[in-house]
Amino acid sequence: MPTHPLREAGRRIAVTRRARRMTQADLARAAYVSLATIKAIERGSRMPSGDTLDSIAAALGVDPGRLATGATHTESRVHAALSAISAAIAAYDLPGDPPEQSMAGLIQAVDALVDWRLGAQYARIAKHAPGLLADTLEALHHATGRDRLRAARLVATTARAADAVAFKFGQRDLSARLVDLIRWAAPQTEDPLVAAMAAYVRTEVFFAAREHAVGLRALEQAIDASPSPTDPDSTAARGALHMRAAVIAGRAGNPDAATLHLAEARRLGDEVREGVYHGTAFGPDSVRAHEVSVAVSLGRDHLQRALDVAAEWTPPDGLPAERRSGFRIELARAQLWAGRPDDAFESLNAARAIAPQHTREHPWAREAAATIRRLKRADAESLTSFVEWIGAV
Repeated sequence: MPTHPLREAGRRIAVTRRARRMTQADLARAAYVSLATIKAIERGSRMPSGDTLDSIAAALGVDPGRLATGATHTESRVHAALSAISAAIAAYDLPGDPPEQSMAGLIQAVDALVDWRLGAQYARIAKHAPGLLADTLEALHHATGRDRLRAARLVATTARAADAVAFKFGQRDLSARLVDLIRWAAPQTEDPLVAAMAAYVRTEVFFAAREHAVGLRALEQAIDASPSPTDPDSTAARGALHMRAAVIAGRAGNPDAATLHLAEARRLGDEVREGVYHGTAFGPDSVRAHEVSVAVSLGRDHLQRALDVAAEWTPPDGLPAERRSGFRIELARAQLWAGRPDDAFESLNAARAIAPQHTREHPWAREAAATIRRLKRADAESLTSFVEWIGAV
């Protein structure tokens, strides 16, 4: 007699969890769901919804289809939701009906969206972003006084989360529209730190267009316009801009500017505790991770710096999953340049374990996997499986 789908999904999740040496509480925390939900799913009394299954799969480092028969791949659900995000912002400047959610409810929902973005939970963002974009925009159009300032901040924050999905999944036009929405909302917050965040996110447009020198100029203007670093929030805002400027300076082939901005980011990072400020992780560890980003951006002649950083430092678990995964992907690129494909494959596997959705959609991860496969055609089944998983075949 075939196993009931509910019990089969729960069994697969439990087996995979134990193989990862995770407790049910560990999985609940990593997947952003309640412990009661995990227990109910594993004993077969509850079937996970699509976004819950995505979150569990991401926390376990596997595809949803490995856990539940017939589950749609994450990218299929994300791409299906992108049109809804586009529709939600089509008339962003035109007021409609007031939102049904209270301001407190909107704040709570947007806070969850930020957590999902930092944790690379793109499928969850894609599902909830369209409704939140519509609701926060209506709140902005209808609110007054301090609530209007709060609503403007919620619009910018929600658009940033939606942009993370659009950008990672290659929807460059939609990403650019969402960046424009962030920049439209930012002045309405009357908070220069939100304007700094908007400048930080806008850099994606320059990365996508490969206009790195122009992007560097835009960031340097934003740095000049940002508030003086007089407290942790303003220090982190300026430091994050320097951090971003160092990377794009590297892409622009400007090592002097990259070194200058990285040094300033390091100085400011040493003045604050590692944390998330206005939606951006910043502090000594974030800057250290960006040392690898800058070295890789500058090219093969600077790869030893990336290898040296990795030899003496590992991103702590407290850093957001997306940042830790990005560190491993960039390190894999440097390791390939250094002729170390085995180490590069190990780094890619580590990135996948940290943030599968981020790794699978990262073009450098896919490129590195394809290169490793070419170099090691007769290698282990695990490499073939990884290459097929990431779509580098």
